[in-house]
Amino acid sequence: MHSSGLSPLEMLARMVSFDTESAKSNLSLIDFVEGYLRNAGVSCQRFPNKTNDKVALYASVGPQDKGGVLLSGHVDVVPVSGQPWTRSPFTLHVENGRAYGRGSVDMKAFDTLAILTLAQAANQNLQVPMHLLLSYDEETTCLGSTDAIAHFGKDLPMPKVAIVGEPTELQVADAHKSCVILATAIYGTEAHSAKPSLGANAIMAAGDFIAELNRISDDMVTRGDWSGRFDPPHTTIQVGEIRGGTARNILAKECLIGWEFRGLPALDEQEILTRVARASDAITKKRLTNHGPFGRIETNCPVAVPGLRPEPGSPAERLALQLTGNERTISVSYATEAGHFQAAGIPTVVCGPGSINPAHQADEYITLDQFEAGEAFMQRLRQACIDGTVAL
Repeated sequence: MHSSGLSPLEMLARMVSFDTESAKSNLSLIDFVEGYLRNAGVSCQRFPNKTNDKVALYASVGPQDKGGVLLSGHVDVVPVSGQPWTRSPFTLHVENGRAYGRGSVDMKAFDTLAILTLAQAANQNLQVPMHLLLSYDEETTCLGSTDAIAHFGKDLPMPKVAIVGEPTELQVADAHKSCVILATAIYGTEAHSAKPSLGANAIMAAGDFIAELNRISDDMVTRGDWSGRFDPPHTTIQVGEIRGGTARNILAKECLIGWEFRGLPALDEQEILTRVARASDAITKKRLTNHGPFGRIETNCPVAVPGLRPEPGSPAERLALQLTGNERTISVSYATEAGHFQAAGIPTVVCGPGSINPAHQADEYITLDQFEAGEAFMQRLRQACIDGTVAL
């Protein structure tokens, strides 16, 4: 039992009990967490979204004239609909050395341990401050942390390091790919298929567009990964959705393409966007306006999650290796909020309890061994902040 009232498993059960799927509000969970932290003497500040149905919560303990250590976690989870759960997803079930529940490993276990650690540290004489940022929409846009990040170095202390607690089995990840999600709309003009010169076929133009994505993808495979750290060892491009057309004998007036690329940290993402824009212009001339002003191509980028670049020897890397006892860093294949912190000038690593493998699946779980190891990690961090021995 922590001095603040709840054991780690009891707190995890409370966190899992809130249905914070990304399409839903997170206010009930945030109200609970903020009340819990304030009762323990932790200062808190909210950063709501534009519609005020979701909030990022920033919490801090210790001296405010120093940057300190920022712990970062998201509280939104992926949907459970359509998955074959054998347990109630929003009730924590502990059995066979595992704690089951939606978000248990991704990433409410880390959130739980960070909340309890700040509450425990609130009345202790920290030499190095500890901060916590709980975000929303990480599973959809990764933008829920950015409003708070914009305040660092202004009306909030600029952290010296950030640890993003995505599940790495407490290995220290210093690199991951970017994730850029794009939507391309190709507009044509309907006409009888026997008279193609009277219109423009959006689907036929889409064929050329996808062929260009394949060419760019092949170039990325050939270029490879000079670092040798990623699997697959190259930037990836793929089309996941395509919709369009009315009937076989009507020139398609519209074709919608959903695609993405996941770039190596060294990739200049503008390179791909520039190549796509150049190809779109050529396809428009060839397929959509060759018989008249019958069509156009528009590409939008609703989500662009920056990659995490390795920074060997950074304060974040040194601290996380110190706390975990690891000797080397790893790379991870998934995207996180870490790139946003790094872009703001904060040395950042990804390190949290549990494995990513059961995340997003039915009967998601974290092992009790990993949960306990995460608690020990937090206690070592708290003690280092008390002693002032944090390797910054």
